[in-house]
Amino acid sequence: MKIAILQMTSGIDPAANARTIVSAVTQAGVGGAKMLFTPEMSGLVDRDRSRGRASVRSEGDDVVLRAVCAAAKEQGIWVSIGSLAISGARDDGRLVNRSFLIDPAGKVTARYDKIHLFDVDLPTGESWRESAAYAPGERAVVTESPLGKLGLTVCYDLRFPALYSALTDAGATVLTVPAAFTVPTGRAHWHLLLRARAVEAGAFVVAAAQTGLHEDGRETFGHSLVVDPWGNVLLDMGTEPTLGMCDLDLAEVDRIRGRIPALSHRRPITLT
Repeated sequence: MKIAILQMTSGIDPAANARTIVSAVTQAGVGGAKMLFTPEMSGLVDRDRSRGRASVRSEGDDVVLRAVCAAAKEQGIWVSIGSLAISGARDDGRLVNRSFLIDPAGKVTARYDKIHLFDVDLPTGESWRESAAYAPGERAVVTESPLGKLGLTVCYDLRFPALYSALTDAGATVLTVPAAFTVPTGRAHWHLLLRARAVEAGAFVVAAAQTGLHEDGRETFGHSLVVDPWGNVLLDMGTEPTLGMCDLDLAEVDRIRGRIPALSHRRPITLT
């Protein structure tokens, strides 16, 4: 089954980012893809939180979500929006970092709020406090899709293998990891961790990524990847913003899990 992956350099204007994604939906549909995947924070990348907050809307009013739903319906294609910043979902006033799965009728069929939030001070001098603006999600999500059962995760979730175990225990055969990895952490860990998650899960991993130098001065790693259940990289999109295509042999999941049935060998661990 053919899928499309949008690697983009999102800016500070949601309307402009929406146009980029809508164009990708059209290209993906014309190219015969059944589903398009976009990166984390597809609608807005702005490290100036005061300015960025002014552009964030509730789910019902979000310009990107509305435009992409309409484009998905027009093209008759599924779209996995890696994530959008959404307001109004929490009583404490914090935003959520929310993934959306949209069907070919333009309807949202699944939502996932990023569980693990990135709070860190890097040796480069960069400091990130995602939890200051965003509330963590509270539940993992597995949903039906034309690719089979899709397990939804976002970026920093990648470093927590227990989440992926929960998703595969619930039947996931394809795992999404939309991301906006920094360049230093991307160079060190991006390929390594994505391939590890694919091998552990015996599942396909689809990781659409932000790339390049953004309007707000942030730089992201790129290298959107598709990894098969054996850990082979089927697609590496490098560092240019572009649309990629990849064919998935979905029967490969059963073949690989049959060769190494690690999922059926999982046992609860008790510390003594």
